[in-house]
Order: sequence, then structure tokens, then C-alpha cells
Amino acid sequence: MSFKGKTIFITGASRGIGKEIGLKLAAEGANIVIAAKTVTPHPKLDGTIYTAADEIRAAGGQALPVVCDIRDEAQVTKAVAEAVAQFGGIDVLINNASAINLSGTEQMEPKRFDLMQQINVRGTYMVSKACIPFLKSASNPHMLTLSPPINLDPKWLGAHLGYTISKYGMSMVAEGLAAEFASAGIASNTLWPRTTIATAAVQNLLGGDTMVSMSRTPEIIADAAYIILSKPSRSCTGHHFIDDEVLASEGITDLGKYAVDPAKKLMNDLFI
Repeated sequence: MSFKGKTIFITGASRGIGKEIGLKLAAEGANIVIAAKTVTPHPKLDGTIYTAADEIRAAGGQALPVVCDIRDEAQVTKAVAEAVAQFGGIDVLINNASAINLSGTEQMEPKRFDLMQQINVRGTYMVSKACIPFLKSASNPHMLTLSPPINLDPKWLGAHLGYTISKYGMSMVAEGLAAEFASAGIASNTLWPRTTIATAAVQNLLGGDTMVSMSRTPEIIADAAYIILSKPSRSCTGHHFIDDEVLASEGITDLGKYAVDPAKKLMNDLFI
């Protein structure tokens, strides 16, 4: 299907995976709502909602940069209202915004724990809630959440309990929404990478240049998201997708182009 004229609301789309999905869909003429916090350049983070908007337009789409901290109900409501006023509705929601802290329980500061639950779980829930009335009117409505399959192997809970709770919470929201709104024809799925992805989080929080070199680029997530969002919403919902499996389902098995450094062994992502 073509995404020309479709409106895609993406949280955390000023950089990384969110922006890459936006660029992929903008190439077909989609309207991209960039709902994120960054309005001024940050020394360790590339891009703002405005520079991302420029890239979206250059790729062939329309862009609406909106300041939105998804922890703030008023900002979420305003961002959704602006998107609908500008483009007439919402066809797709990408729940991409997320916070990460891999501290153990004894080391986890309460404010860091709260931040992850507020952004990852509450934010995903509240943005979805705000978009659903408009998704109901779309011809092929999809919600896609960037979170992992739920795996209760103790190693994932024991390694970084606070973060695991928040990411599994996102997946539970996605699965619950799939069941609740199946009769309305709104698809709700999750997508997670097989390997680490070269993003600011990997660069700044997880492993620096070394881990980046063992990662794939955000384009693999964008390509997988495109495939999922192209499917009929009534028959493609309630799934927890892995990026390379989505591509393989379409006969795409040569993934060499996505490697940051083809000479390096790829690093499996968390929860895989």
C-alpha cells in the first residue's frame, strides 16, 4: 500500500529509530508528526524536532514538529489536536519514545525508576488513548510499539529489573490494546531488534563506539515497520515482531547492508 497522504504520529522522532521510520514513510509522501521534547541542540544528542522536520520534508513528506513530553497529559492532548487540525486525522501511531537505565535494584534511584515507568508505560498508554478516537476513523489504522516480546526468563528480570518492568509494560499495553480494539479494526503490535541498533542510547549509555560498531543501523527497524504497517490492520494485530523475522517473511534474508561495520560480530539486543 502507499502511505501518500497518511498521517503518522511518532513519539521520540527527533532522532534515531523514530526519525528513521518517519523518513521511510515520508519517501512515499506521508505526513509525519514529530512529537518529541528536543527543541534546542544537545551536546550529546543529534537533532531537534525542527531539524528532523527538515529531513522529513527533504525526503518527500510533510512534517509537523510538535513539542511533546509524553509524561504530560496536556502536552499529549495538544500534540494530537495539532496533528488532527493540520492533517485531518491520524492513520498510524508509532510508540517509539523510551527511557533506559540498566541499574540493579540497589543502585536504581527512585527518580530514574519513576522516569522509565512514566515515559515507557504511562506514556505509551496515554498517547495511545489520545490517538484511538482518530485511529477509529482511519482506513487501515495501526499502532506499533517499540518494545520486546515478553519473556519471563529470570535473567531478564534479574539483570535490570526496573528497565525490564517498563519495557514489558509497553508490550502489555500493546497486546491489551490489540484485544480491546480488535473489533474496531485497529492493529496493535510490537517490534524489537535482533541486534543492538546504532542509536544515541547505545552510543552514550550502553557501550560507546565499540558497541555501535557491532550494531545494525536504524534502517532495519524502519524497513520492518514499513512491512508491518502495510498489512491489513484487521488481520495483523497482537503480534510481537522481531525485525529480521519480519524481513525474512518477505524474502529479505541478506541483511549485510544494515551492519554498521560488516567486519564486526553483531551484538544481540536485550531480551533476545
